Amino acid sequence: MALFRIRPTRADIEIAERIADHASPQVEQLSKILTWGADEHVVCALAIAWWLYCRRNSEQARTSSNHILLTTVAVTLLPHLLKSIFDQKRPDRVMIRGHLHGVPFSGKPDDAFPSGHAIHVGAMASAATVLPSGKRNLVWSLGAGLVLTRIVLLAHWTTDVIAGLAIGAAVERLLRHWTGFGLARREAPK
Repeated sequence: MALFRIRPTRADIEIAERIADHASPQVEQLSKILTWGADEHVVCALAIAWWLYCRRNSEQARTSSNHILLTTVAVTLLPHLLKSIFDQKRPDRVMIRGHLHGVPFSGKPDDAFPSGHAIHVGAMASAATVLPSGKRNLVWSLGAGLVLTRIVLLAHWTTDVIAGLAIGAAVERLLRHWTGFGLARREAPK
């Protein structure tokens, strides 16, 4: 049992009720597939692959890949720590009628807060701020779609996802001070 029990907000419950009422097996199955894009195993594998690829590239590419790998490891470990401190019942355990419409069960019943997928997306969206606007907007759009799958699957309350995004962005920004990521962009003449 964790130290703190978090209850969903009224807005969380209303959103989850609407999803449970309007869910369909097709949408749930598609969301179940898409949500893998922010899964810790997939994100870690991609970060390691990119880090290895960048070993023979420029110093800036190595710095960036070091930062992304460190950030990915940090935001992979952090949700496990937070879930040992906070308990929150997942919406799919509360909105039982959603299962009649294809909503699957997700993870451990009391591990709703925070969304680990959203923490990963928040960190990557924050890191994407150094990219040119087209690439940055693509990362942000893909990230928005990925975190929405967590809400559609009733794996997390909306506030769990919002908190996860904020936590991920904060971790990424804090690690910049240590890795030097984005420093070249800040020092470039305007």
